[in-house]
Amino acid sequence: MAASETQLYAKVSNKLKSRSASSLLEPLLALGFPVHTALKALAATGRKTAEEASDWLRFHCNDPSLDDPIPQEYALFLCPTGPLLEKLQEFWKESKNQCAKNKAHEIFPHVTLCEFFTCEDQKVECLYEALKRAGDRILGSFPSVIPLVLHSSISFLGFFINDSPADAIREFAMMFATEASTLADCTVKPCTKQLHLTLAHKFYPHHQRTLEQLARAIPPSPSCQWTAALYSRDMRFVHYHTLKALFQYKPQNLDELMISPGEYFFVDPTQQEEASEGWVFGISQRTGCRGFLPENYTERANEADTWVKHRTYTFSLAMDLNSRKDGDTISRRNGESHPPQMSRSISSVQALQATILRRSVLVVRHGERVDQIFGKLWLQQCSTPDGKYYRPDLNYPCSLPRRRSGIKDFENDPPLSSCGIFQSKLVGEALLDSGIRIISVFTSPALRCVQTAKHILEELKLEKKIKVRVEPGIFEWTKWEVGKTIPSLMTLEELKEANFNVDASYRPAFPLSSLTPAESYDEYVNRCSMSVERILSTCAQDLGVILIVSHGSALDSCTRPLLGLPPRESADFAQLVRKIPSLGMCFCEENQKEGKWVLLDPPVKTLTHGSNSAFNWRNWILGS
Repeated sequence: MAASETQLYAKVSNKLKSRSASSLLEPLLALGFPVHTALKALAATGRKTAEEASDWLRFHCNDPSLDDPIPQEYALFLCPTGPLLEKLQEFWKESKNQCAKNKAHEIFPHVTLCEFFTCEDQKVECLYEALKRAGDRILGSFPSVIPLVLHSSISFLGFFINDSPADAIREFAMMFATEASTLADCTVKPCTKQLHLTLAHKFYPHHQRTLEQLARAIPPSPSCQWTAALYSRDMRFVHYHTLKALFQYKPQNLDELMISPGEYFFVDPTQQEEASEGWVFGISQRTGCRGFLPENYTERANEADTWVKHRTYTFSLAMDLNSRKDGDTISRRNGESHPPQMSRSISSVQALQATILRRSVLVVRHGERVDQIFGKLWLQQCSTPDGKYYRPDLNYPCSLPRRRSGIKDFENDPPLSSCGIFQSKLVGEALLDSGIRIISVFTSPALRCVQTAKHILEELKLEKKIKVRVEPGIFEWTKWEVGKTIPSLMTLEELKEANFNVDASYRPAFPLSSLTPAESYDEYVNRCSMSVERILSTCAQDLGVILIVSHGSALDSCTRPLLGLPPRESADFAQLVRKIPSLGMCFCEENQKEGKWVLLDPPVKTLTHGSNSAFNWRNWILGS
């Protein structure tokens, strides 16, 4: 256990007190598990069954923190059910679709009754008793209907609970805090502020009106069955990001983690210095093990996705607490339903119709670059003493285009790897199958971007019909480039000599000479915004898809201006870009009637594949 964790949790780690083993604890002790780890497993799984706790212990057999006396954190929420919950879930879904994700989407619909507090593992059963006692005492005076008053401000939208219903709910929270203090020796702070059910929080101001319109569809005085629910979370990861695995990955090295679809990982965004591009260092929720994992195999999960439900008390039904042991971990996005997908043929026809009738922008990241695989010294590995290129590995390209200053200019302007070329062709082939109509192509001056555009156009059978327009304004954020000067990039003449069909007549928004090294974040996003304006004005009368091939950063910096969104914070921007894989893409479509652009699903599926490490047959076969 790290020293910082020891200091943080020392105040809540008390020596386990002897008590008779419960019916859940006895089977675990019979299997040979120590008392303290058995109690820890029961608390982590919601004290549902001994089998689940036993599985948890088996998975955590290599968890370095298994013996650390770190309790769970608990909180009590008042949660709606029935028709009101369905309306709220519908609002969650529509607000996310129309106005992007905000802080409210991180947690299920709820009213906070008690802030998070700690409870020793051996006293968790006492919390359940405290909830039952408090519920039984308030049951007769708990309001049958709780009126909801809509309140809106520049960063908050939600329902306030006022008057006598609020007083009764606060009284229940106070009773629970008192009982928990008496029975479980916990310090619980009941909510004394304005009781509220948050609908949206920390959203963009220009979305306020849309969110208010969506909220008015929710009945203000619903007939609803309210449930008090006790949840827990792992207090060590409160300020971490939570990732959910989308695909299976088998580790190639000892410091990598095995991941399975649906598994969650905790990632500290401040501790990623040792992670390579496209990788993060994380901790598995399932096993507690630490290691590296490919970030593009995951998606960002919600804050409450890893919380565990322990016990509930339903007021209108007055159900016995012991019969409601629904402790399942929330394993799906709260407030979001998943309608069946349309068939491929229908969605393809609709996409084709949309691209014909409207103007769209498809922003694509370049393919895999050779230095991403072979490191910063890649050029030394493929150069002869007299400065000529040779191919030391099949993932190096067959050849390099000629440059006036020789092979050294490729050092900070690397080409695509062989896999990067294959990726580009695969995406071009998929775009051809989708039926979309590409009307123009703009690319960053980086060689890898120009190459990606060329191979996509080749598969679209458009390499001779559409000339590539090189726009330095969508080049990478220069702060991230190595050295104090802009990399030596290929000129239009060199690109033409290398058989790239570039448009020499195009006048870019930012000439190559105008790029400045180590520019600020504000300078970078303004440059991208102005470049996108120039690109759109160049294609103002054309209906179809404008293809922009650039860097991972462009998926954010070139689309947010279109959507009317302000720039992200630079730290959030950096974290986002790390996750964008080769050939990642964003698709925006113009709605001229409403005078705005909207973000839609890209016309082709994502491209996902695993790594393939270097192999030396002598070391393996001969053992030398």
